[in-house]
Amino acid sequence: MSAMFELEGVEFIGLNGGPEFTFTPSISFFINCKTQEEVDDLWDKLSDGGQPLQCGWVTDKFGITWQIIPSILRELLNDPGPEKSKRVMQAMMKMIKIDCVAMKRAYKGQ
Repeated sequence: MSAMFELEGVEFIGLNGGPEFTFTPSISFFINCKTQEEVDDLWDKLSDGGQPLQCGWVTDKFGITWQIIPSILRELLNDPGPEKSKRVMQAMMKMIKIDCVAMKRAYKGQ
C-alpha cells in the first residue's frame, strides 16, 4: 500500500490511494532552481514526453506535475515595493517556462 524512498536526503512516502484518486497539478513536486541553466535543464528533461503548463509547471511523461521555479522569483515577488512585485507577477502569469531575464526586466519596469 505504501513505499518510502529518499531523494537528495529528503524522505518521501508514496501511498496507493486506489483508482478513485488521480494526479492533478494540485499534487506536484516543487524544485527551487538557482540558475536559468538549471531551470532549462530540468524543464527539458521533465517535459520530454510530457506537457508544459502555465507558470513554471510541467507534467512529465508519467503524469507527475512539477513546479520548476528559480529562486530569484521568490526574491522579486517579495520586494517591499508593491508595483515591482505586481509587475513580476503579471509577467510570470504570461509565461510557460519561467524566464529569469524577463522576470528581472519586469521588476525594473522595462
